Amino acid sequence: MKKLLLIGHDANRAGAPLVLLNIMRLLKEEGFQMHLLLGEGGPLLDDYRSICPVTLWPTPDRYVVGVLADKVLGKLGLWNQFYQRQMRERQQAIRALLDLDSVDLVLVNTVTSSRWFSQIGVPDKTPIVTFVHELDMSVRIYTRPAELAQLLHRTNHLLAVSQATARYYQEEHGFDPARITLFTLIDTPTLERTVQQARQQPSIYERLGLPDNALIVGGCGNAEWRKGNDLFILLARQVIGRTAGAPVHFVWVGVPPSSLRDDLLLDIRKAGMEKQVHLISPTPDVLRYMSRFDVFVLCSREDPYPLVVFEAGLSEVPVVCFDNAGGSPELVEDDGGFVVPYLDLDAMSSRVVDLLNQPDQRRTMGKRLSEKILERHPAHQSVETLVTLFAKLT
Repeated sequence: MKKLLLIGHDANRAGAPLVLLNIMRLLKEEGFQMHLLLGEGGPLLDDYRSICPVTLWPTPDRYVVGVLADKVLGKLGLWNQFYQRQMRERQQAIRALLDLDSVDLVLVNTVTSSRWFSQIGVPDKTPIVTFVHELDMSVRIYTRPAELAQLLHRTNHLLAVSQATARYYQEEHGFDPARITLFTLIDTPTLERTVQQARQQPSIYERLGLPDNALIVGGCGNAEWRKGNDLFILLARQVIGRTAGAPVHFVWVGVPPSSLRDDLLLDIRKAGMEKQVHLISPTPDVLRYMSRFDVFVLCSREDPYPLVVFEAGLSEVPVVCFDNAGGSPELVEDDGGFVVPYLDLDAMSSRVVDLLNQPDQRRTMGKRLSEKILERHPAHQSVETLVTLFAKLT
């Protein structure tokens, strides 16, 4: 039985951690023994623990020795020496816990995890597979150049979620294209069942006071500049202005209380859209919202191959997205929705209005997007790709 060490950056309910959870479930069915190292915890932690042992990277101590002792060590010029010793002891403890000499292969999920990979000292003989979900913006935000370079240098094979992602690591980081495989693992059977269950539940929109005939334009994802939450509000202003009198509502799922949420709400209020634009906090009920969207807009400035597009597609909701913002155009194309020029909100709003005005086209495009997901991303075929690759490397 092969033993795998998996490394993930956190257990939040987001695209890459959810994909890792699906990978773990399928690999367990294939008989792999696993141990997961996580940089941080999150809502998925118990799901991970139900599959295999999980080790959380220790939270840094506030002080090396104590508040007063640290001040004395600083004055004596000894603080860094004590700090480095503490870090070495912590890393040695993690290495012993992971039993690295017994690991047959390491799967690093996201280059964000390079931070922890660089500290554990994986033996040179152990093959490394890295699953990359990030493009330029995320790489700059979530990695350090030396740690990323170390991970890519040690990586035997790279799994990329889209052609755009593969091209980025080839062109910007010089990774050998012969050692890159396009790979996206979506547990489509489970996701299909979950979508159907969401559709069968009472409408969640009654809580928001939306009318039964509401036309819903949806967005979903974290609250951050990269995701384009601000562009969603600007798009709403344009579409609502072009559909005066129609029961059009914009709903974004995934915006927690924060200064960004406050800023977005201020824009919504000043534009007079309080009754038509709704920001929903992160929730496990996301598919109850999404399954009743009429149009899904991906306003991301960068998103390698987002899970939300698969969720929308399997809900038979057409998608409108930006070109040159990641891998979604490779799936949406011209029959699963519309791909518009990067940051061209006028073009995006026009396409959204077209879809809102043409229910037959919405249904046709949504159905076609769902068909393409099932055709191109069968879960069994995806896990076979992994099993074959692991066997080749070990």
